[in-house]
This record gives sequence, C-alpha cells and structure tokens, in this order.
Amino acid sequence: MIRWIAIAALSLLPLAGRGADVAGVKVPDTANIAGQELVLNGAGLRAKAFFRIYVAALYLPAKKRLASEVIALPGPKRISMVLQRDITAQQLIDALNEGILDNHTAAEVEKLRSRAEMLSKVMAIIGAARNGSIITLDYVPAAGTQVALDGSTKGAPIPGDDFYHALLKIWLGDDPVDASLKKSMLGGS
Repeated sequence: MIRWIAIAALSLLPLAGRGADVAGVKVPDTANIAGQELVLNGAGLRAKAFFRIYVAALYLPAKKRLASEVIALPGPKRISMVLQRDITAQQLIDALNEGILDNHTAAEVEKLRSRAEMLSKVMAIIGAARNGSIITLDYVPAAGTQVALDGSTKGAPIPGDDFYHALLKIWLGDDPVDASLKKSMLGGS
C-alpha cells in the first residue's frame, strides 16, 4: 500500500526538463545565452482575430512576475517566437515598429530610430519565415541584441541594453501587443 502511495505522489511532481506546452508547441524550460543558463519565465500564444501568429517565450536568469522587474533585470535574456503561420520580413518589421511606437514617447522613439532601422535590416535579411520557424531575440551583455532564425544568427548585434528594453516593452509594456500574452510571459496563466 505504501508503495502505491509513493508512486502516486511521485506522479504528481513536475517532470524535470519537461518545459511547457503552448498551443501544441513544446517550449523548452531553459535556454543558454553567452554560457549562462536561463529559465523559462513564461510563454503564451499570440493570436489576432482567429489567426494564430506565434508562441512567444521569455527566458531570464531568474523568474520575475512584474514587467518592471524583467526590464530592470541585468544579464542575458531571450524572447523566442515559434511561428504559427508564414510571415514576411515586412510583416515582422511593421509589427516590431508598431510595438515600439505603442510603448514609447516620440522622443524615445527618435532615440531608438537608428537601431530600429538596424533591426529592420536584419529582418529583411531573414526575408520570409515559415510556419514552425523559430525567431529569437537575445540580449547578450556587452554585445547587444542578437537576432537568429532557427538557431542561425542573422546580422550583427544591435548595441544598447535600452534597445532590448524597448523590444521587451512590445510584449511587456503598458500597451502590449497582447495583454493575455503579457500575463503568460510573466508567468501567469
């Protein structure tokens, strides 16, 4: 009898390395950037109308529940997007620029303009991304924001932690791209 109780109790424990399952997408529970292991803070589905756009995941050195804590947290960070539909470079560029505009003053946008243009050029290098592709936006301390498609680095790093903070605000700012996704990325359900 005790053996069965022990087996039942063990089956209720979370499985190590299991990660999350969001809309049928397996989201790893860790990521490694610049030799530092990051933990999955939260993940969720970005949908618009009836269309599934991507599953986004946020990786940090330590779990945080407030957007202000995430943005202020030093060290490497990752935003991962697993596409749920084909997306063109222009759609990516427009969505990122819109998210920055929605969460910053005109003066802040002007300060970010040259680096936003660098990001647009990187997205143009990517071209069209297919359903199932993974786009990562990594913050690498002392280097900047590094973009990758399916694990392949695209373009040079974009300097400045303030630029990565601006990207984080697309999902975690006062006017996020999707309030439900923001909650999920901050570890809420």
